[in-house]
Amino acid sequence: MAENQERSVGGYLFFTEKDAQLARAEEKKIEYLEARIDYSRPESILHVYEKAIHERIFKTPVGLEYLKQLRTFLLEQEEIDPSRVMDITLYSTFDGEIREQSNPVKPKVQPPKKKEHPYFTVSVILNILLVLAICAMFSISLNSDNPNILNYEKNIKNQYAAWEQELTEREQAVREKEKELFFTE
Repeated sequence: MAENQERSVGGYLFFTEKDAQLARAEEKKIEYLEARIDYSRPESILHVYEKAIHERIFKTPVGLEYLKQLRTFLLEQEEIDPSRVMDITLYSTFDGEIREQSNPVKPKVQPPKKKEHPYFTVSVILNILLVLAICAMFSISLNSDNPNILNYEKNIKNQYAAWEQELTEREQAVREKEKELFFTE
């Protein structure tokens, strides 16, 4: 009998202690709302009522009973159009199944599951080929005779060295000719 008392909340005997704890938490929510609700402003009550339904704040019969009381109050108010008062949505069947498909609560963001697509492997292969092509272009540019941004300094030095050697050879040839002319006179 004491075990039944632990699972009894608000006149309902719950099947598990966990459900009873949820109902106790809903009782505290109801007490909190009742302490702050201004019944002289039906529009604010309608807003609280709609938010409680959309966000599934109340799930147990204790909370649903409170929503029913709010709905009855709203329907009795002349300034609230009855068509604006939503029906209370139940998210369980009465044969023991729970309907997850009609859950209006925002789904929790879950990290996407990693799936390796064939596009991924093709992309990796193409990237490797492009890197190899870029390396080949750099190699060709460094080793070519045409001056470019990568080897201009080396090519200019080689060109000046070639000119210097040519000038040295010409000077040598001119000196030999001068000696020849000087000694033949």
